[in-house]
Amino acid sequence: MVQMREVVTATLWFIVAGLLLIGMAAASGWIARLPLTTAILYLGVGVLMGPLVGGVIGVEPVRHAAILERVTEIAVLVSLFGAGLKLRQRASDPRWQLPLRLATLSMGITVALVAVAGVLGLGLSVGAAVLLGAILAPTDPVLASDVQVAHPRDRDRLRFALTGEAALNDGAAFPFVMLGLGLLGLHELGPVGWRWLAVDVLWATVAGLATGWVMGWSTGRVVLWLRSERREAVGLDDLLALGLIALSYGVALLVHGYGFLAVFAAGYALRREERIASPTAARAELPPAEVLAAAGAGTRRELATSRETAPAYMARAALGFTEQLERILEVGVVLLLGGMLSRATVTADGWWFVPVLFLVIRPIAVLVAAPMRGAPSMQRYLAMWFGIRGVGSIYYLSFAIQHGAGGALGQRLAAIVFTTVAASILLHGISVTPLMRRYERGVEEAQGSGAEGRV
Repeated sequence: MVQMREVVTATLWFIVAGLLLIGMAAASGWIARLPLTTAILYLGVGVLMGPLVGGVIGVEPVRHAAILERVTEIAVLVSLFGAGLKLRQRASDPRWQLPLRLATLSMGITVALVAVAGVLGLGLSVGAAVLLGAILAPTDPVLASDVQVAHPRDRDRLRFALTGEAALNDGAAFPFVMLGLGLLGLHELGPVGWRWLAVDVLWATVAGLATGWVMGWSTGRVVLWLRSERREAVGLDDLLALGLIALSYGVALLVHGYGFLAVFAAGYALRREERIASPTAARAELPPAEVLAAAGAGTRRELATSRETAPAYMARAALGFTEQLERILEVGVVLLLGGMLSRATVTADGWWFVPVLFLVIRPIAVLVAAPMRGAPSMQRYLAMWFGIRGVGSIYYLSFAIQHGAGGALGQRLAAIVFTTVAASILLHGISVTPLMRRYERGVEEAQGSGAEGRV
Protein backbone atom coordinates (compact mmCIF):
# COMPACT_ATOMS: atom_id res chain seq x y z
CA MET A 1 0.00 0.00 0.00
CA VAL A 2 2.77 2.43 0.91
CA GLN A 3 4.63 1.61 -2.30
CA MET A 4 1.48 2.12 -4.37
CA ARG A 5 0.87 5.50 -2.73
CA GLU A 6 4.45 6.57 -3.55
CA VAL A 7 3.94 5.57 -7.19
CA VAL A 8 0.70 7.57 -7.38
CA THR A 9 2.39 10.57 -5.74
CA ALA A 10 5.30 10.46 -8.21
CA THR A 11 2.85 10.17 -11.11
CA LEU A 12 0.88 13.19 -9.94
CA TRP A 13 4.16 15.09 -9.56
CA PHE A 14 5.00 14.48 -13.20
CA ILE A 15 1.50 15.45 -14.35
CA VAL A 16 1.37 18.64 -12.30
CA ALA A 17 4.91 19.67 -13.24
CA GLY A 18 4.19 19.03 -16.92
CA LEU A 19 0.93 20.97 -16.89
CA LEU A 20 2.55 23.84 -15.01
CA LEU A 21 5.53 24.12 -17.38
CA ILE A 22 3.36 23.94 -20.49
CA GLY A 23 0.90 26.40 -19.00
CA MET A 24 3.67 28.85 -18.10
CA ALA A 25 5.05 28.65 -21.64
CA ALA A 26 1.64 29.06 -23.29
CA ALA A 27 0.56 31.94 -21.05
CA SER A 28 3.94 33.67 -20.80
CA GLY A 29 2.67 36.90 -22.36
CA TRP A 30 -0.32 37.12 -20.05
CA ILE A 31 1.75 36.19 -17.00
CA ALA A 32 4.33 38.86 -17.84
CA ARG A 33 1.61 41.50 -17.53
CA LEU A 34 0.60 40.37 -14.04
CA PRO A 35 1.75 42.58 -11.13
CA LEU A 36 3.44 39.65 -9.40
CA THR A 37 6.24 37.16 -9.91
CA THR A 38 5.91 33.64 -11.28
CA ALA A 39 7.28 32.29 -7.98
CA ILE A 40 3.95 33.16 -6.36
CA LEU A 41 2.16 30.98 -8.89
CA TYR A 42 4.55 28.08 -8.25
CA LEU A 43 4.11 28.50 -4.50
CA GLY A 44 0.33 28.47 -4.86
CA VAL A 45 0.37 25.24 -6.87
CA GLY A 46 2.68 23.70 -4.28
CA VAL A 47 0.32 24.65 -1.45
CA LEU A 48 -2.57 23.03 -3.33
CA MET A 49 -0.50 19.82 -3.56
CA GLY A 50 0.72 19.98 0.04
CA PRO A 51 -0.78 18.94 3.38
CA LEU A 52 -2.69 22.21 3.78
CA VAL A 53 -4.96 21.28 0.84
CA GLY A 54 -4.43 18.20 -1.31
CA GLY A 55 -1.89 16.20 0.64
CA VAL A 56 -0.10 14.94 -2.49
CA ILE A 57 3.37 16.06 -1.39
CA GLY A 58 4.68 14.27 1.66
CA VAL A 59 8.10 15.88 2.10
CA GLU A 60 9.13 16.99 5.61
CA PRO A 61 11.98 19.49 6.24
CA VAL A 62 13.77 17.47 8.93
CA ARG A 63 13.02 13.96 7.73
CA HIS A 64 14.00 14.70 4.13
CA ALA A 65 16.76 17.21 4.85
CA ALA A 66 19.30 15.29 2.74
CA ILE A 67 17.14 15.53 -0.38
CA LEU A 68 16.35 19.20 0.25
CA GLU A 69 20.01 20.00 0.72
CA ARG A 70 20.97 18.52 -2.65
CA VAL A 71 18.08 20.04 -4.61
CA THR A 72 18.55 23.53 -3.20
CA GLU A 73 22.33 23.22 -3.48
CA ILE A 74 22.07 22.66 -7.24
CA ALA A 75 19.61 25.53 -7.66
CA VAL A 76 21.87 27.97 -5.79
CA LEU A 77 24.98 26.85 -7.70
CA VAL A 78 23.36 27.43 -11.09
CA SER A 79 22.05 30.82 -10.00
CA LEU A 80 25.43 31.93 -8.61
CA PHE A 81 27.23 30.96 -11.80
CA GLY A 82 24.69 32.95 -13.80
CA ALA A 83 25.13 35.95 -11.52
CA GLY A 84 28.89 35.82 -12.07
CA LEU A 85 28.35 35.82 -15.84
CA LYS A 86 26.07 38.86 -15.62
CA LEU A 87 28.48 41.08 -13.66
CA ARG A 88 31.01 42.46 -16.13
CA GLN A 89 32.46 45.35 -14.10
CA ARG A 90 36.14 45.12 -13.22
CA ALA A 91 37.00 44.20 -9.65
CA SER A 92 38.46 47.70 -9.21
CA ASP A 93 35.20 49.38 -10.27
CA PRO A 94 33.81 51.58 -7.44
CA ARG A 95 30.39 50.00 -8.04
CA TRP A 96 31.60 46.91 -6.18
CA GLN A 97 31.83 48.80 -2.89
CA LEU A 98 28.09 48.67 -2.24
CA PRO A 99 27.48 44.94 -2.89
CA LEU A 100 30.61 44.11 -0.86
CA ARG A 101 29.30 46.10 2.09
CA LEU A 102 25.87 44.55 1.78
CA ALA A 103 27.30 41.03 1.55
CA THR A 104 29.66 41.37 4.52
CA LEU A 105 28.92 44.16 6.99
CA SER A 106 25.19 44.26 6.38
CA MET A 107 24.95 40.49 6.60
CA GLY A 108 26.96 40.42 9.83
CA ILE A 109 24.65 43.01 11.37
CA THR A 110 21.65 40.96 10.21
CA VAL A 111 23.02 37.82 11.86
CA ALA A 112 23.58 39.71 15.12
CA LEU A 113 20.12 41.34 15.16
CA VAL A 114 18.34 38.10 14.25
CA ALA A 115 20.29 36.36 17.03
CA VAL A 116 19.12 38.99 19.53
CA ALA A 117 15.52 38.56 18.37
CA GLY A 118 15.96 34.79 18.57
CA VAL A 119 17.17 34.86 22.16
CA LEU A 120 14.82 37.53 23.50
CA GLY A 121 11.72 36.91 21.39
CA LEU A 122 11.88 33.23 20.45
CA GLY A 123 13.55 31.81 23.54
CA LEU A 124 16.36 30.17 21.54
CA SER A 125 19.80 29.45 22.93
CA VAL A 126 22.63 31.69 21.74
CA GLY A 127 23.95 29.01 19.40
CA ALA A 128 20.52 28.31 17.89
CA ALA A 129 19.83 32.03 17.52
CA VAL A 130 23.15 32.65 15.74
CA LEU A 131 22.42 29.69 13.48
CA LEU A 132 18.97 31.11 12.67
CA GLY A 133 20.58 34.46 11.86
CA ALA A 134 23.08 32.80 9.55
CA ILE A 135 20.34 30.85 7.77
CA LEU A 136 18.18 33.91 7.15
CA ALA A 137 20.91 36.53 6.59
CA PRO A 138 21.78 35.81 2.93
CA THR A 139 19.54 37.26 0.25
CA ASP A 140 18.52 34.92 -2.52
CA PRO A 141 20.06 34.73 -6.01
CA VAL A 142 17.38 32.32 -7.30
CA LEU A 143 14.17 34.21 -6.53
CA ALA A 144 15.59 37.74 -6.91
CA SER A 145 15.89 37.75 -10.71
CA ASP A 146 13.36 40.58 -11.04
CA VAL A 147 15.61 42.98 -9.13
CA GLN A 148 18.92 41.77 -10.56
CA VAL A 149 20.74 43.06 -13.62
CA ALA A 150 18.65 42.21 -16.67
CA HIS A 151 21.66 41.47 -18.88
CA PRO A 152 25.47 41.84 -18.75
CA ARG A 153 25.34 45.38 -20.19
CA ASP A 154 22.86 46.58 -17.56
CA ARG A 155 24.73 49.23 -15.56
CA ASP A 156 21.93 50.19 -13.19
CA ARG A 157 23.48 50.78 -9.75
CA LEU A 158 20.63 49.34 -7.68
CA ARG A 159 20.32 46.17 -9.75
CA PHE A 160 24.09 45.70 -9.71
CA ALA A 161 24.21 46.10 -5.93
CA LEU A 162 21.39 43.61 -5.28
CA THR A 163 22.82 41.10 -7.76
CA GLY A 164 26.30 41.32 -6.27
CA GLU A 165 24.93 41.08 -2.73
CA ALA A 166 22.92 37.94 -3.46
CA ALA A 167 25.85 36.35 -5.29
CA LEU A 168 28.40 37.03 -2.58
CA ASN A 169 26.49 36.58 0.66
CA ASP A 170 25.30 33.08 -0.14
CA GLY A 171 28.92 32.05 0.31
CA ALA A 172 29.75 34.61 2.97
CA ALA A 173 27.02 33.18 5.22
CA PHE A 174 28.86 29.90 5.65
CA PRO A 175 31.23 31.13 8.42
CA PHE A 176 28.24 32.24 10.49
CA VAL A 177 26.52 28.90 9.95
CA MET A 178 29.64 27.13 11.18
CA LEU A 179 29.79 29.52 14.15
CA GLY A 180 26.20 28.69 15.08
CA LEU A 181 26.89 24.97 14.80
CA GLY A 182 30.04 25.42 16.87
CA LEU A 183 28.16 27.22 19.65
CA LEU A 184 25.75 24.28 19.67
CA GLY A 185 28.67 21.88 20.07
CA LEU A 186 28.29 20.47 16.55
CA HIS A 187 31.44 21.95 15.02
CA GLU A 188 34.94 22.60 16.35
CA LEU A 189 35.68 26.28 16.87
CA GLY A 190 39.05 25.98 18.61
CA PRO A 191 40.23 27.85 21.72
CA VAL A 192 38.73 31.35 21.73
CA GLY A 193 37.44 30.60 18.24
CA TRP A 194 40.87 30.63 16.56
CA ARG A 195 40.11 27.64 14.33
CA TRP A 196 36.83 29.16 13.22
CA LEU A 197 38.53 32.45 12.32
CA ALA A 198 41.54 30.88 10.61
CA VAL A 199 39.82 28.02 8.78
CA ASP A 200 36.11 28.79 8.45
CA VAL A 201 36.49 32.52 7.81
CA LEU A 202 39.85 33.24 6.23
CA TRP A 203 41.02 30.05 4.53
CA ALA A 204 37.67 28.80 3.24
CA THR A 205 36.74 32.22 1.83
CA VAL A 206 40.07 32.87 0.09
CA ALA A 207 40.36 29.29 -1.13
CA GLY A 208 36.84 29.35 -2.56
CA LEU A 209 37.28 32.62 -4.46
CA ALA A 210 40.78 31.72 -5.70
CA THR A 211 39.74 28.25 -6.84
CA GLY A 212 36.75 29.55 -8.76
CA TRP A 213 38.78 32.32 -10.38
CA VAL A 214 41.50 29.92 -11.53
CA MET A 215 38.97 27.40 -12.86
CA GLY A 216 37.01 30.05 -14.77
CA TRP A 217 40.07 31.83 -16.13
CA SER A 218 41.92 28.68 -17.21
CA THR A 219 38.84 27.05 -18.74
CA GLY A 220 38.00 30.20 -20.67
CA ARG A 221 41.55 30.52 -21.97
CA VAL A 222 41.73 26.91 -23.13
CA VAL A 223 38.33 26.94 -24.85
CA LEU A 224 38.97 30.26 -26.58
CA TRP A 225 42.39 29.08 -27.78
CA LEU A 226 40.89 25.90 -29.19
CA ARG A 227 38.17 27.87 -30.95
CA SER A 228 40.18 30.76 -32.34
CA GLU A 229 43.39 28.90 -33.17
CA ARG A 230 42.20 25.37 -33.92
CA ARG A 231 38.53 25.97 -34.71
CA GLU A 232 37.71 23.16 -32.29
CA ALA A 233 35.52 22.83 -29.18
CA VAL A 234 32.64 24.61 -30.92
CA GLY A 235 29.13 24.03 -29.60
CA LEU A 236 27.88 22.29 -26.48
CA ASP A 237 28.28 25.46 -24.42
CA ASP A 238 25.70 24.02 -22.04
CA LEU A 239 28.16 21.27 -21.16
CA LEU A 240 30.85 23.92 -20.70
CA ALA A 241 28.68 25.75 -18.18
CA LEU A 242 27.71 22.61 -16.27
CA GLY A 243 31.26 21.32 -16.31
CA LEU A 244 32.71 24.55 -14.98
CA ILE A 245 30.09 24.70 -12.21
CA ALA A 246 30.83 21.13 -11.14
CA LEU A 247 34.61 21.47 -11.47
CA SER A 248 34.96 24.72 -9.52
CA TYR A 249 32.56 23.51 -6.82
CA GLY A 250 34.25 20.13 -6.46
CA VAL A 251 37.81 21.48 -6.36
CA ALA A 252 36.81 24.16 -3.83
CA LEU A 253 35.32 21.53 -1.53
CA LEU A 254 38.42 19.38 -2.00
CA VAL A 255 40.65 22.17 -0.65
CA HIS A 256 38.10 23.00 2.08
CA GLY A 257 37.00 26.24 0.45
CA TYR A 258 33.47 27.59 0.07
CA GLY A 259 32.04 26.12 -3.11
CA PHE A 260 29.35 28.79 -3.52
CA LEU A 261 31.97 31.52 -3.69
CA ALA A 262 34.01 29.38 -6.09
CA VAL A 263 31.13 28.95 -8.55
CA PHE A 264 30.36 32.67 -8.52
CA ALA A 265 34.04 33.49 -9.05
CA ALA A 266 34.23 30.98 -11.92
CA GLY A 267 31.32 32.63 -13.71
CA TYR A 268 32.78 36.08 -13.11
CA ALA A 269 36.22 35.01 -14.35
CA LEU A 270 34.74 33.44 -17.48
CA ARG A 271 32.93 36.68 -18.24
CA ARG A 272 36.02 38.76 -17.49
CA GLU A 273 38.06 36.64 -19.88
CA GLU A 274 36.36 38.34 -22.80
CA ARG A 275 37.96 41.65 -21.81
CA ILE A 276 41.41 40.09 -21.77
CA ALA A 277 41.04 38.04 -24.93
CA SER A 278 39.25 40.64 -27.01
CA PRO A 279 38.70 44.24 -25.87
CA THR A 280 36.43 44.83 -28.86
CA ALA A 281 34.13 42.00 -27.85
CA ALA A 282 34.11 43.28 -24.29
CA ARG A 283 32.84 46.67 -25.44
CA ALA A 284 30.23 45.24 -27.76
CA GLU A 285 28.94 41.97 -26.42
CA LEU A 286 26.52 40.20 -28.75
CA PRO A 287 22.93 40.72 -27.63
CA PRO A 288 20.84 37.54 -27.38
CA ALA A 289 18.77 38.47 -30.45
CA GLU A 290 21.88 38.80 -32.61
CA VAL A 291 23.26 35.50 -31.36
CA LEU A 292 20.03 33.69 -32.23
CA ALA A 293 19.75 35.39 -35.60
CA ALA A 294 23.33 34.50 -36.43
CA ALA A 295 22.79 30.91 -35.40
CA GLY A 296 19.70 30.71 -37.58
CA ALA A 297 21.63 32.09 -40.54
CA GLY A 298 24.22 29.37 -40.19
CA THR A 299 27.01 31.61 -38.89
CA ARG A 300 27.25 30.12 -35.41
CA ARG A 301 30.67 28.60 -36.10
CA GLU A 302 32.04 31.86 -37.48
CA LEU A 303 30.95 33.76 -34.38
CA ALA A 304 32.25 31.07 -32.04
CA THR A 305 35.71 30.94 -33.64
CA SER A 306 36.39 34.60 -34.51
CA ARG A 307 38.96 36.31 -32.29
CA GLU A 308 36.68 39.32 -31.96
CA THR A 309 33.39 37.59 -31.17
CA ALA A 310 34.40 34.22 -29.63
CA PRO A 311 34.70 35.49 -26.02
CA ALA A 312 31.32 37.24 -26.05
CA TYR A 313 29.68 34.33 -27.85
CA MET A 314 31.00 31.82 -25.32
CA ALA A 315 29.84 33.89 -22.34
CA ARG A 316 26.45 34.63 -23.90
CA ALA A 317 25.82 30.98 -24.76
CA ALA A 318 26.79 29.82 -21.26
CA LEU A 319 24.59 32.49 -19.67
CA GLY A 320 21.61 31.65 -21.87
CA PHE A 321 21.73 28.00 -20.88
CA THR A 322 22.26 28.85 -17.21
CA GLU A 323 19.22 31.17 -17.17
CA GLN A 324 17.01 28.47 -18.71
CA LEU A 325 18.20 25.88 -16.21
CA GLU A 326 17.70 28.35 -13.37
CA ARG A 327 14.06 28.88 -14.35
CA ILE A 328 13.41 25.14 -14.41
CA LEU A 329 15.01 24.64 -11.00
CA GLU A 330 13.04 27.56 -9.59
CA VAL A 331 9.79 25.82 -10.56
CA GLY A 332 10.78 22.61 -8.80
CA VAL A 333 12.14 24.19 -5.64
CA VAL A 334 9.26 26.63 -5.08
CA LEU A 335 6.71 23.88 -5.81
CA LEU A 336 8.45 21.78 -3.20
CA LEU A 337 8.46 24.67 -0.74
CA GLY A 338 4.73 25.23 -1.16
CA GLY A 339 4.13 21.53 -0.72
CA MET A 340 6.00 21.52 2.60
CA LEU A 341 3.97 24.34 4.13
CA SER A 342 1.81 22.90 6.85
CA ARG A 343 0.58 23.68 10.34
CA ALA A 344 3.97 22.53 11.58
CA THR A 345 5.96 24.84 9.29
CA VAL A 346 3.70 27.92 9.38
CA THR A 347 3.66 29.09 12.99
CA ALA A 348 2.87 32.16 15.05
CA ASP A 349 6.56 32.50 15.89
CA GLY A 350 7.34 32.95 12.23
CA TRP A 351 4.59 35.43 11.48
CA TRP A 352 5.55 37.96 14.13
CA PHE A 353 9.20 37.50 13.22
CA VAL A 354 8.64 38.28 9.50
CA PRO A 355 7.82 42.02 9.88
CA VAL A 356 10.68 42.39 12.35
CA LEU A 357 13.12 40.97 9.81
CA PHE A 358 11.83 42.83 6.76
CA LEU A 359 10.81 46.16 8.30
CA VAL A 360 13.31 46.58 11.13
CA ILE A 361 16.39 44.38 10.82
CA ARG A 362 16.95 44.66 7.05
CA PRO A 363 16.61 48.48 6.94
CA ILE A 364 18.92 48.91 9.96
CA ALA A 365 21.54 46.59 8.45
CA VAL A 366 21.52 48.48 5.13
CA LEU A 367 21.52 51.94 6.71
CA VAL A 368 24.41 51.16 9.04
CA ALA A 369 26.61 49.14 6.66
CA ALA A 370 25.78 50.78 3.33
CA PRO A 371 24.09 54.15 3.89
CA MET A 372 24.27 55.02 0.14
CA ARG A 373 24.90 58.69 0.77
CA GLY A 374 24.08 60.87 -2.20
CA ALA A 375 21.91 58.20 -3.84
CA PRO A 376 18.28 58.97 -4.74
CA SER A 377 15.90 58.13 -1.92
CA MET A 378 14.11 55.55 -4.08
CA GLN A 379 17.34 53.56 -4.44
CA ARG A 380 17.90 53.56 -0.69
CA TYR A 381 14.34 52.49 0.08
CA LEU A 382 14.38 49.66 -2.47
CA ALA A 383 17.75 48.41 -1.22
CA MET A 384 16.28 48.27 2.28
CA TRP A 385 13.13 46.48 1.13
CA PHE A 386 14.41 43.92 -1.36
CA GLY A 387 16.27 41.65 1.01
CA ILE A 388 14.62 38.61 -0.56
CA ARG A 389 14.93 35.31 1.32
CA GLY A 390 14.51 32.04 -0.52
CA VAL A 391 16.30 28.94 -1.74
CA GLY A 392 19.63 29.79 -0.08
CA SER A 393 17.98 29.87 3.35
CA ILE A 394 16.36 26.48 2.75
CA TYR A 395 19.75 25.09 1.74
CA TYR A 396 21.45 26.35 4.90
CA LEU A 397 18.60 25.02 7.03
CA SER A 398 18.96 21.57 5.46
CA PHE A 399 22.75 21.76 5.81
CA ALA A 400 22.44 22.55 9.52
CA ILE A 401 19.96 19.71 10.08
CA GLN A 402 22.27 17.30 8.27
CA HIS A 403 25.12 18.40 10.54
CA GLY A 404 23.33 17.69 13.78
CA ALA A 405 20.78 20.47 14.29
CA GLY A 406 17.81 18.14 13.86
CA GLY A 407 15.12 16.94 16.22
CA ALA A 408 13.03 19.51 18.04
CA LEU A 409 15.51 22.29 17.25
CA GLY A 410 15.40 21.45 13.55
CA GLN A 411 11.60 21.53 13.58
CA ARG A 412 11.60 24.91 15.33
CA LEU A 413 14.11 26.42 12.92
CA ALA A 414 12.28 24.94 9.92
CA ALA A 415 9.01 26.53 11.03
CA ILE A 416 10.57 29.99 11.26
CA VAL A 417 12.58 29.67 8.05
CA PHE A 418 9.75 28.28 5.91
CA THR A 419 7.34 30.91 7.17
CA THR A 420 9.86 33.65 6.40
CA VAL A 421 10.67 32.37 2.91
CA ALA A 422 6.99 31.92 2.02
CA ALA A 423 6.24 35.43 3.27
CA SER A 424 9.16 36.81 1.27
CA ILE A 425 7.90 35.18 -1.93
CA LEU A 426 4.46 36.70 -1.35
CA LEU A 427 5.40 40.18 -0.12
CA HIS A 428 8.34 40.79 -2.42
CA GLY A 429 6.64 39.03 -5.31
CA ILE A 430 3.60 41.29 -5.12
CA SER A 431 5.59 44.49 -4.66
CA VAL A 432 8.50 43.96 -7.06
CA THR A 433 6.72 44.75 -10.34
CA PRO A 434 5.06 48.07 -9.37
CA LEU A 435 8.06 49.25 -7.36
CA MET A 436 10.63 48.43 -10.05
CA ARG A 437 8.48 50.00 -12.76
CA ARG A 438 8.24 53.16 -10.70
CA TYR A 439 11.98 53.06 -10.08
CA GLU A 440 12.76 52.60 -13.78
CA ARG A 441 10.54 55.57 -14.69
CA GLY A 442 12.46 57.65 -12.17
CA VAL A 443 15.79 56.53 -13.64
CA GLU A 444 14.65 57.44 -17.15
CA GLU A 445 13.51 60.87 -15.98
CA ALA A 446 16.78 61.43 -14.14
CA GLN A 447 18.83 60.39 -17.16
CA GLY A 448 16.77 62.67 -19.36
CA SER A 449 17.49 65.60 -17.08
CA GLY A 450 21.16 64.61 -16.60
CA ALA A 451 20.69 64.25 -12.84
CA GLU A 452 21.15 60.53 -12.26
CA GLY A 453 21.97 59.86 -8.62
CA ARG A 454 25.15 58.25 -7.37
CA VAL A 455 25.32 55.09 -5.30
